[in-house]
Amino acid sequence: MLAEKLLLNLLITLAPVLLFSILIENKRKINSPILCGFLQSIASLACMIFSYSNYGFNWDLRYVPLILAFLYAGPVAGGMVLTTLFGTRILMGGETVVFGIVNTLFTALLPLLFTKKIWNFKPKKRVFLATLIGAWSLLLCYFSLTIFRYLEGNFFKLDFNIPDLLLVGLIQTMAIALEAKLVEGIIERIRMKKEIQRSEKLNTLGELAASIAHEVRNPLTVVKGFLQLMQQEEKGKNYQYLSLVLSELGRAESIISDYLNFAKPNFEKIEEFPLKVVLAEVVMLLEPLAAKQGVQLESELDTTWFILVTDRNQLKQALVNLIKNAIEATPDGGKVTIHNKSDNNKASILIKDTGKGMTPEQLSRIGTLFYTTKDKGTGLGTSVSLRIIETMNGKVFYKSEPGVGTEVRMVLPGSKKPALVNF
Repeated sequence: MLAEKLLLNLLITLAPVLLFSILIENKRKINSPILCGFLQSIASLACMIFSYSNYGFNWDLRYVPLILAFLYAGPVAGGMVLTTLFGTRILMGGETVVFGIVNTLFTALLPLLFTKKIWNFKPKKRVFLATLIGAWSLLLCYFSLTIFRYLEGNFFKLDFNIPDLLLVGLIQTMAIALEAKLVEGIIERIRMKKEIQRSEKLNTLGELAASIAHEVRNPLTVVKGFLQLMQQEEKGKNYQYLSLVLSELGRAESIISDYLNFAKPNFEKIEEFPLKVVLAEVVMLLEPLAAKQGVQLESELDTTWFILVTDRNQLKQALVNLIKNAIEATPDGGKVTIHNKSDNNKASILIKDTGKGMTPEQLSRIGTLFYTTKDKGTGLGTSVSLRIIETMNGKVFYKSEPGVGTEVRMVLPGSKKPALVNF
């Protein structure tokens, strides 16, 4: 009987995950924490209704929805499930009502502590953490059972079946691990869907930008050529105007080149080179700009040489754009630091500033064409840089807090046989 009840509970705990995955696929805008809390509350309630009563306790999988709601949906969803459990347990009554409420409270404390920290772990570790917290809830239940038997005066009378208790532990562990795995699958599917939509949008914008830029650049080149000829013959007051026009045409050509580079980064010369040398060159190049802005530019470069195999100039352009953004976002008297680390497979470059920072909404739009946080800018520099790093099979991660600053971490793959030279 116990096994049948627990297996039924197992199916009940799986239902919210399956329903949630269907609902978020069919609706664009949905309050996920509220929906998750509602579904998990129903699941926990159903588990308590179809519980197995023995040894003075009701045995079920009510804590599985509670733990997963706190871990994956946050305090709001977890609070909804916790309230449902409290209310239902009080209505059920019985001699062990106090033990049930205390168990529920202490079971909820641990996942609540990991509500934010869990996202620092990888998916497999998140599943493992959820399983461990499930084991914590089992220990609490067995501890409460022991205290209850002691208070009854039956502490030394072992009238409960040890295999039954082990069965409860086995099925609950299986339930929480399986449900956490399904939740991770949903998270991965949502992430992949957003990534595909982003890639399709970038490809469409890139093709449109490339076609327009290509058509505009040809007549622009002709106009610039004739203006240069006119400037050579002009010696009157119009000379300064022609210089200004040519300067603006040069800026327009630079913007068009950025559009073309965004559409498809052109890696003309693939070569092997040490990352540290390129970083040192970029820092030297941007030191005058930092000094002009009143910003302190510091670099702490790794003492080993990590070898990259890619287009050196394209990498320099990406680094210049990202470090320049950090300098321009930092007020007078601020600081921009550059660190790099490497191992046998990849290199990590950290660009950190003490600037104005960005909100989560601004961070989510980083890399979008035409989006910029600057007063003057096209938003192309960051987009081109991210596109270049992406083409190099690298990744860029942003971390920012308003009023504190921004961290940009680039991860680049190295050559198959990196040369490590100490000096």
